[in-house]
Amino acid sequence: MAEAFKSVQASLGTTADASIYQCPASTEAIIILCQVSNVDGTNAADLYVDYYDSSATAASALAHTISIPADSSFNPIGGKLALEAGDQLRSWAGATGDLEIVLSILEIS
Repeated sequence: MAEAFKSVQASLGTTADASIYQCPASTEAIIILCQVSNVDGTNAADLYVDYYDSSATAASALAHTISIPADSSFNPIGGKLALEAGDQLRSWAGATGDLEIVLSILEIS
């Protein structure tokens, strides 16, 4: 079994169900950290985060319409999140460019 640490970062847009991370084939992954920051110095922005289970072809909300104040951060995953091959973490914002997301991931293959 090989283990690899990965980091993913993105500026969130307003397109619903935008995939931020997809667990590769023949791999399992653990999301260790998910941090979202509002980089807009004036306005709050709404955050949406979904876990997509590829084997069930269904999404479940982890955070839905969470208002993040200007110049603040939020951790939408309270602990660790295990992903199987093909599963996704999806996220988007109420306003383009206001929110940035950072993930720390352990991939096991």
